[in-house]
Amino acid sequence: MTSYAALLRAVNVGGTGALPMATLKAIGEDCGFADCRTYIASGNLLFASSLPESAIKAALETRLVEWAGKPIEVFVRTADELIAIVAANPFHDANGSRHMVFFYDAPPPPDLIEQCRDRQGERLALRARELHVDYGEGIRTSKLKIPGKTERTARNINTVRKLATLLAKP
Repeated sequence: MTSYAALLRAVNVGGTGALPMATLKAIGEDCGFADCRTYIASGNLLFASSLPESAIKAALETRLVEWAGKPIEVFVRTADELIAIVAANPFHDANGSRHMVFFYDAPPPPDLIEQCRDRQGERLALRARELHVDYGEGIRTSKLKIPGKTERTARNINTVRKLATLLAKP
């Protein structure tokens, strides 16, 4: 069995997409995943499964539509992938709460950084299926526009680090 994290998009953020974490855990269990648990209320499900990523994503998205009555996008990473993301952190000097990791299902376009508009000192780095953004002075004042808003979800690097640590434990 492989350890995974499922990262849900637009759950319990800004008063939208309310999903109790106990419900998310139960949905994971209903999908047949082992050792289901959640981390903070922003839609992070940790579990183990022998299924491939595509089957996990499909199972969760199907169950979430049944529960919510609307699609909720899910982005899946293995423990090893999260550990690698943390190890390859391009902004070690950034404030962890201002360094966001945007997760994509597939590799983002190689020119994604060039497509971003209204940069004001933010640092950006493209990786395999992630975009790292150091917002420097803070997200609230940033005008940065990243194309494809619905094609991704984000977590700050502190959360990514914690998820990697939780999944790395036996």
